Amino acid sequence: MGEAGQAELDAARPLLERMGVSPLDLLEDVQGRSAAPTFDDYVPGVMASLTAGTRKSYGTYLHRAAERWGSRPVGSVSPSEIRTFLADLVAAMQVRRNARGGRGTQENAIAALRCLYRRATADGLMRGAA
Repeated sequence: MGEAGQAELDAARPLLERMGVSPLDLLEDVQGRSAAPTFDDYVPGVMASLTAGTRKSYGTYLHRAAERWGSRPVGSVSPSEIRTFLADLVAAMQVRRNARGGRGTQENAIAALRCLYRRATADGLMRGAA
């Protein structure tokens, strides 16, 4: 029965009846909505809000994040998954004469993800770090 005791449930039933809400209405509401939009839904809006220069720097990484985690809610990606994402980006990068071992790729990808998560926090979709 969860954390609520019998007395709390007995007190809630008349209140719900007066409000015209059934316990099933409460369950359907929670199950029917997502806590945060998916990467596929959110990245285009973030991209549209960026300046041209920032879009050029971050766009590749935001699109790749959407390719990888597209159908997942923005807040559902773990730090370990982000580290794996960064390692995969470095492994796939083109090695040039002036390469620094993927450091620039990682820095730009992290900056792009920080931008995305700052926007999600400012939009009230996620809580900031405590």
